[in-house]
Amino acid sequence: MLEFFQDPYHVFEVVSSVVLVLILVADLLLVVKRPHVPSMKEATLWVVFYVSLALVFAGILFAMGDAEHGGQFLAGWLTEYSLSIDNLFVFIVIMTGFSVPRKYQQEVLMVGIILALIFRGIFIVAGAAVIESFIEVFFLFGVFLLWTAWRQAFSEEDPDSENGLIRILRKRINITEEFHENKLRVNIDGTKYWTPMLIVFIAIGSTDIMFALDSIPAIFGITQDPFLVFTANVFALMGLRQLYFLLGGLLDKLPYLHYGIAAILAFIGVKLVLHALHESDWFPESFRHSVPEISTWTSLGFIIVSMLVATIASLIAMRRAEEKPLHRD
Repeated sequence: MLEFFQDPYHVFEVVSSVVLVLILVADLLLVVKRPHVPSMKEATLWVVFYVSLALVFAGILFAMGDAEHGGQFLAGWLTEYSLSIDNLFVFIVIMTGFSVPRKYQQEVLMVGIILALIFRGIFIVAGAAVIESFIEVFFLFGVFLLWTAWRQAFSEEDPDSENGLIRILRKRINITEEFHENKLRVNIDGTKYWTPMLIVFIAIGSTDIMFALDSIPAIFGITQDPFLVFTANVFALMGLRQLYFLLGGLLDKLPYLHYGIAAILAFIGVKLVLHALHESDWFPESFRHSVPEISTWTSLGFIIVSMLVATIASLIAMRRAEEKPLHRD
């Protein structure tokens, strides 16, 4: 135990983990103690603060002389942040679809973020254990990410449609048509009813599980260090609540954003397959050494370029749509 704390990197892991947990608890208490809809200025300041915090964290890794871990964290954080923004878009669809009162959306978002952190934590632990004993699982992860990338780019699923569990619940239990403040259950004329808030929480939770299934293989394609995997996910989820109110209706106006995310997932899927080919004992050593490996810096560059291209293309499309003259009959 003493040798563990003599290593500066291990001390940094413990201290930074404690600090991150304290920040998350403080953010939760802020919602509980002072629920409100943040102004654009307040939301912007919080988002800038959390992004700066992630960059400071990466800077500390570089300052400790660990450029490889610093690069892995940056690539992992950017990947998880892009997926979290996609997750945020679905949150917006759910809030709008169920007409959640704006003053209660902060609480719903905080629950969604906590559930996302819990599910991702479970998958991180499980994924690390599987990888440790069976590196060939990267083949499965890679194929899964390639399929997810195709679905992200070309699927025509309706995001407003309810999943099967919610449809079953509507048929089996009493649910009120309107919200009753932020309550989950109410008593009306002596009969117990669930409120639509229950459906919202189930929709948010099931969405979190789906995105955790996408994001954990993606981050393991960049780094297998459980600490970096965890911190990249925590930093990606930090500020997501404020980002929701900052972006508002903007996300659905970025028509090419999902293509950028799809490109990142496909790239990491290919990287995972190549890494599995390089490391697996299933193949002759001569073949394994001939398989190219994609470096952390190549991954980081591809992620940045993909998101920039998708965002710029979306902004150009938005401007052209606004400048297009109206046609009169």
